[in-house]
Amino acid sequence: MRYLIFILLLSQTVCNEAPSEKQAANTASVAPVYTGKLPLDKIKLPAGFRITTFAEGVENARSLCLSPDGTLFVGTRNAGNVYALRDTNGDLVADLQYTLATGLRMPNGVAFRNGSLFVAEVSRILRFDDIENRLDNPPAPVVVFADYPTEGHHGWKYIAFGPDDKLYVPVGAPCNICEREEPVFASITRLDVDNPGKGYEVVQHGIRNTVGFTWHPETGDLWFTDNGRDYLGEDQPACELNHATADGQHFGYPYCHQGDIPDPKFGEKHPCSDFVPPAQNLGPHTAPLGLEFGKSTAWPESYKNQVLIAEHGSWNRSKKIGYQVSLVRLNDQGEGIAYEPFASGWLEAGDEVWGRPVDLEWLPDGSLLVSDDYADAIYRIYYAP
Repeated sequence: MRYLIFILLLSQTVCNEAPSEKQAANTASVAPVYTGKLPLDKIKLPAGFRITTFAEGVENARSLCLSPDGTLFVGTRNAGNVYALRDTNGDLVADLQYTLATGLRMPNGVAFRNGSLFVAEVSRILRFDDIENRLDNPPAPVVVFADYPTEGHHGWKYIAFGPDDKLYVPVGAPCNICEREEPVFASITRLDVDNPGKGYEVVQHGIRNTVGFTWHPETGDLWFTDNGRDYLGEDQPACELNHATADGQHFGYPYCHQGDIPDPKFGEKHPCSDFVPPAQNLGPHTAPLGLEFGKSTAWPESYKNQVLIAEHGSWNRSKKIGYQVSLVRLNDQGEGIAYEPFASGWLEAGDEVWGRPVDLEWLPDGSLLVSDDYADAIYRIYYAP
């Protein structure tokens, strides 16, 4: 109970208004922290799977990105920091932690390309060059692009480089439910970081707030989570797992939710049949964020090309839901045929919460990292029957 009270106090501390966007402070520190007090024995996993701690004391740990040389970059939302973690002795536990930047405005998104770390603030994309040779003395960032909207509501961003080597950047709806004329809102955009002067292009529409996406390892199609609107009831609408088969598709927001619920305010403008339905409806208000396709040869074959999703958990239900890593099983046509828990236990009986999964990242050994911005930790899930 004392641990839970401490975490609640800590969460109140970091949930203050995010700092204004400004130049990142190049103040690095080395501060690995391990308490051994995380109650990992409470996590329920399928038979043969185990969970350990990869890192503790990573304040507000959210988006994850692993470089080819093994540096794990970590974005934050409320803390305003960007971190790098290193496992220097190969024991699959981080033993060095660097703070690469502080004072940023919701630097949730991190991506790595050609030796440079890219970081997404609300309205800017930053680049830290030659970063792995500068972990203990990080450079001032280059501002790659500074013309995304400044609205903070759903303004934090997940970013990733696609198979086309372009940077994909979402822009959430600046509200719970609204219709904005600017097409950039409620979208996923694409940015050529080698020629940012061309600006971004909007490639997917009707997406309220995606904070996680990836590409199918075989088809190359884009898959993403989306957080459903609030205040339509405790049990609707569902959050969504979506599948984009081409550029320029529309996934319903703000007119239609979960593929079949017209919005009470905007639904008369377009029927749900006008939009791409979800590949799988998830739990209502589960707040699905990061996702990965099963691709580890160290895991059973039944997980190959299935979708693992970090569910951050609800905030507006009388009984909490989510707070887990879920599994969506797909058929050969890419349709969801099952939705089930994979790793659960961060939500306890009595609705007490001690952790909130945010993002997922594969390690080369075939284990899966899970970030937790509530417990300030990163877990490692592996298969060892």
